[in-house]
Amino acid sequence: MAEVVNMPRLSDTMEEGTVAKWHKSIGDKVEEGDLLAEIETDKATMEFEAFQEGVLLHIGVEEGNTAPVDSILAILGEEGEDISGLLSGDAPSAEPAEEKEAPKQEPETEAKEESSTQADTESKEAQSNGDSRLKASPLAKKLAEDKGIDISQVKGSGEGGRIVKRDIDNFQAPSAPAASSPQVNMGSAGAAPSGMSYDELPVSQMRKTIARRLSESKFSAPHFYLTLDINMDEAIDARKRINAVAETKISFNDFVIKAAAVALKQHPVINSSWDGDVIRRNHDINIGMAVAVDEGLLVPVIRHADQKGLATINKEAKEFAGKARDKKLQPQEWEGNTFTISNLGMFGIEEFTAIINSPDACILAVGGIKQVPVVKDGAVEPGNVMKVTLSCDHRVVDGASGAAFLQTFKGILESPLNMLL
Repeated sequence: MAEVVNMPRLSDTMEEGTVAKWHKSIGDKVEEGDLLAEIETDKATMEFEAFQEGVLLHIGVEEGNTAPVDSILAILGEEGEDISGLLSGDAPSAEPAEEKEAPKQEPETEAKEESSTQADTESKEAQSNGDSRLKASPLAKKLAEDKGIDISQVKGSGEGGRIVKRDIDNFQAPSAPAASSPQVNMGSAGAAPSGMSYDELPVSQMRKTIARRLSESKFSAPHFYLTLDINMDEAIDARKRINAVAETKISFNDFVIKAAAVALKQHPVINSSWDGDVIRRNHDINIGMAVAVDEGLLVPVIRHADQKGLATINKEAKEFAGKARDKKLQPQEWEGNTFTISNLGMFGIEEFTAIINSPDACILAVGGIKQVPVVKDGAVEPGNVMKVTLSCDHRVVDGASGAAFLQTFKGILESPLNMLL
């Protein structure tokens, strides 16, 4: 009997998937455990194996197309089996879920509904006020504003000359007189000025998730920021000594991760997260490491970083960075972060602020090391300084707590032997 293979949920945040590649074609025999397809999630491209066996009778999502979780990915059954009954129900669409969640109303119907509830009121208001203001539905006004249309130039086709949605949709601006001064129409977000050349690129699953999660974090968590200068002279000297004898070449990023892990152990409030009615104080110290990839940002997690040495941290960081860029990270490698570090120092950035990576309460933005004049024992001399900025969720962390963490972090990097204590 034919069985439906649904679009799987391959990560906790996955809402839809894109088929990157099919490894079977219609008519192929499929055994349990065979590689069926490669599916792009919001964080990685993952191999999907068949849990059933049979002949591949139907492909519900073609390569490069997207479908929501639990929609029909494929149908397996016996050769020649009738599957029309399975397809006659809620057949999947290869379009993203957002585009099919809410069917659009016909413009005329929508306009009539608005007209029936507001036209009489607006007409009476205009007459009682004795003015000549234009009559237009709220939707028409909003569309006109979004499109940069002067609504006074639009002729209404609704009841009593009321301007409705179809009037805005069908509006064509009159040609400007040759002698008139040129006007700049700034338009709205997403609307390009006339004559402008541009490309429209499809939004990947990863980019959609990044946009959603960062928006939720930025607009739900009250951020505040603390910036500190750290003298890196001792860290530079320690790194030179370690790399002179070690097989693994330690980076400054490894120092930063280890120092943050040690500091978090002393300041558990920073290693926490907001969870509605409770604040979760994490016992494990799992450092998320932001990695830039072509389509956005991935955050693999170095678990129990406080219990690992610099060489181990270096090895894991390199391995995770490579997997992230190849989109080969597995769910267990990006889940469970309790604190995140974003380091743009290697790109020459001196200072920046980062958006908190939910569910963490804080994220540390690390700039590059720059040689500047510093005062030491009353004398000005050259020094190597690194700026860091801690973004904090004020629901969990107060200013004094964040400042205390940064002071400890600073002390560890300025005296690197403290990492060993």
